[in-house]
Amino acid sequence: MNKHYLMSRMKSTGTAYLCWFFLGVHYAYLGKWGLQFLYWFTLGGFGIWILIDLFHIPTKVSNHNMQISMQIDRIEKNELEQAHARNMALVNASAQKTPA
Repeated sequence: MNKHYLMSRMKSTGTAYLCWFFLGVHYAYLGKWGLQFLYWFTLGGFGIWILIDLFHIPTKVSNHNMQISMQIDRIEKNELEQAHARNMALVNASAQKTPA
């Protein structure tokens, strides 16, 4: 995956609260459609789930963004390793061409 694509998938706590308040689609916003349908079918856990989510939305968004950040870190680490390998190959190639 492209790290720029992953960065575009980062979510905002403010937008999640707006989704929760107006439409109750905050789980869909985070890509958790199974929980979203369960939330709708139980009418927000008969009101209890609604109150719990009021305080847990920042944590849910943070966890979502943390997973994406870890993927981006892995991509950047691989890019650095590949760049290092290319640089070492260039150094070795130039060392073989130059007589000592």
